[in-house]
Amino acid sequence: MGKTYRIALMKGDGIGPEQTEATLKVLSTLEEIVNFKLEFLEIEGGDECQKKKGTPLPEESIDIIRKTDACLKGPVGESAADVIVKLRLMLDLYANLRPVKSYPGVPAIRPDIDMLIVRENTEDLYKGYEFRIGDGAIALRVITRKGCKRIAEMAFKYAMLRRKKVTIVHKANVLRITDGIFREVCREVAKNFPEVEFEELYVDAAAMHLIKRPHEFDVIVTTNLFGDILSDEAAQIGGSLGMAPGANIGDNYGLFEPIHGSAPSIAGKRIANPISMILAAKMMLEWLGEKSGANIIERAVIKTLSEGKKLTQDLGGNSTTDEIAEEIAKNILKV
Repeated sequence: MGKTYRIALMKGDGIGPEQTEATLKVLSTLEEIVNFKLEFLEIEGGDECQKKKGTPLPEESIDIIRKTDACLKGPVGESAADVIVKLRLMLDLYANLRPVKSYPGVPAIRPDIDMLIVRENTEDLYKGYEFRIGDGAIALRVITRKGCKRIAEMAFKYAMLRRKKVTIVHKANVLRITDGIFREVCREVAKNFPEVEFEELYVDAAAMHLIKRPHEFDVIVTTNLFGDILSDEAAQIGGSLGMAPGANIGDNYGLFEPIHGSAPSIAGKRIANPISMILAAKMMLEWLGEKSGANIIERAVIKTLSEGKKLTQDLGGNSTTDEIAEEIAKNILKV
């Protein structure tokens, strides 16, 4: 018997519990053929938790998270900022990783997209330092050399494992001090990775080029707000938000989740695409060092999409969340 990993599991709101159930089905099947185990510790968080306990993120949930190896989280609703943003800051999960990839049977702009957006996750306007002044308001943008250095280093390290190209995205022509620091630090870090080609784009140009030439991007590194916007744009370029996983990682902990919201309009109908959360679990296994298990999940997803027998509505089919999970689970045993 191999290692057992303790995983905090937050089902979330809306379609979150359905996606979670589907993902657990896939992971349970995977455990039949690998030499590690996943022990899930369920925690509460989100809108429903707020109604029940008066807080969207109870202390007992935080205590469990601190005692586990990683967290797998479903989407939450209106309380997202009080859950995920708080956990990012509390656990210093300074890097948000958003892979975007063309998969067979998914209506991506091109069939050859394969990029990773590395977004700084703890600074920028998302610090939440906002103040009302008269009939207006001011928001403070926080950018530090430390924050820029560690996110740039992570981006270049990932590029070394991929196609050795980094695109640095900023707006230093207007935000001369804050983005000026980000650009300066990224350039300094780039000198330590001479094997990696790098380019710079202003964020508005980057938004255009993501549509114009998405296949040319490998790793994109940017600040928090810009990364939030660009990664959702890129996910749609890849074909569907229902295919988009994300990771929040620091030096000592990782939290993995679908990047989309809780989709209350389809909650309970069991038509949500579970692949975003299944691929988030795949990213979790990679981060834990179980790359073989992660590869099995991705191959099973690709096989399911290639065959096209079971597809959810967002992918042009009419299969249920559970049917997709069952098909991927079956393919895990075949790949």
